[in-house]
Amino acid sequence: MAKVISAQQSAELIKDGATVAWTTAGLCSFCEEVASAVEARFLETGHPKNITLTHSCGCGDHKTRGMNHFGHEGLAKKSIAGHIGEAPALGKLVADNKVECHLLPQGVLTHLWRQMAGKKIGVITKVGLGTFADPRLEGGAVNSITDKNERVKLIDFEGEEYLYYRPFGIDVAVIRGSTADERGNMTMDREALFLEALSLATAVKNNGGIVIAQVEYLAKPGTLHPKQVKVPGVLVDYVVLSKPENHMQTKKTIYNPALSGDSKVPMGNIPPVPLDERKIIARRAAMELSPNSTLNLGIGMPDGVGSVAAEEGISEMLTMTTELGNFGGMPAGGLDFPATYNSECTIDHPYMFDFYDGGGLDACVLGLAQTDREGNLNVSKFGPKVVGPGGFINISSSAKKVIFVGTLTAGAEYEIKDGTIKITKEGDIKKFVNKVDQITFSGSYASKAGKKVVYVTERAVFELEDGELTLVEIAPGLELEKDVIAAMEFIPRISPDLKEMPKEIFEPDWGELKKIMESKIKNKDKRGN
Repeated sequence: MAKVISAQQSAELIKDGATVAWTTAGLCSFCEEVASAVEARFLETGHPKNITLTHSCGCGDHKTRGMNHFGHEGLAKKSIAGHIGEAPALGKLVADNKVECHLLPQGVLTHLWRQMAGKKIGVITKVGLGTFADPRLEGGAVNSITDKNERVKLIDFEGEEYLYYRPFGIDVAVIRGSTADERGNMTMDREALFLEALSLATAVKNNGGIVIAQVEYLAKPGTLHPKQVKVPGVLVDYVVLSKPENHMQTKKTIYNPALSGDSKVPMGNIPPVPLDERKIIARRAAMELSPNSTLNLGIGMPDGVGSVAAEEGISEMLTMTTELGNFGGMPAGGLDFPATYNSECTIDHPYMFDFYDGGGLDACVLGLAQTDREGNLNVSKFGPKVVGPGGFINISSSAKKVIFVGTLTAGAEYEIKDGTIKITKEGDIKKFVNKVDQITFSGSYASKAGKKVVYVTERAVFELEDGELTLVEIAPGLELEKDVIAAMEFIPRISPDLKEMPKEIFEPDWGELKKIMESKIKNKDKRGN
């Protein structure tokens, strides 16, 4: 029992100025019990103070949980993360220049833990070139008190450009599992994801730090099946038993067996989503997919593509993945993201980014928040508000085909009937701008690589051609100048072969997607012959 301590005792292990790493994806695998105790100790005693927080994925519920526990001035000095958008309390301190902050590609951070575990030099990769992670732009630094040259360096290796992401010391790792025995051996069978628990624990332990594991249950030594133990006890210094409400499987679910692979739920009874601009965008984006392809769908509007695929009966033609480690099944939407229903396989977070970075994704569908005439995308910073890239940079730079989805403006209202769309009220924010606030996807680098990039909106479709955003389709019932160009800050290149978006996707019932996919199979067979 020597390793079993209370949450309050675990908080006392974190010293002033320490660097503390956390496993997390929203609230999946986040150690809420420990974080709450750290916050309570700081509010009572003023310690620990000036700590550095690091985590690869987003963390929080946009209210009080997750990294929001550290949104008190003086508690955190620095944040090194992939995303902080779910923690507005911490984000405000960053925006106000009270906390230094580097926001780096999620996959790079997961690989960095693994490199640090083996005391390797760090991560050398092309991921991030031309984006705000590139030190020629911002080096991942998101406010004026943060050194843009501290974490990332541009290097030349055998005549090619790479980014070198430097390792850094971590004093404490706080990881999460389901059951631990008294020796610290930890299972993760009830977790929705494995994340980087093993890599992070190894990195910290091998570099002289301590590892705290938050679990739900305690077992006697020797009673856990060795193949269910994801983190060996030799890597775990302390075990904290958690209350159920501080061990959420997702942001809203304490435990659902379908999200941990313990049961399968019927997916065919999902009611179709109503016909609106989001469904039109999802339908048109789905037309860009190919049968037997492996996909990543982003959160928000992109997950509508999965719903359309299910409604149109083509889900089995596709393998959907999440960057957190799940293959197959259906990514859960809303507050249950990034868990997956009926996953066929769950692997560690860093290994999924090996698959992604190596070109394993045939296509990805990602959100479109802001784009410009060069095809650059911004999803990471809006004015003074910073959220970070999450897995966006890794995914968009490595997928063979990139499909961005979003409305042309924010706040518009529509009338959809008789196979047409009408703008009844124009949006007050233009999303196609002269220059994006921050480059999260580089149109220039994508164009040089010959990557197929498509931008799908409710009223027009664009493609990246010769480094310039090019209008290739317009929705039926709309006027080019009045309804499209006037809603943009720049005039795009207009394709000489400008087409009309398919009228059928603006109807309540579509039913054409399976035919489109089967046609692609036939065409592929003909080319093969």
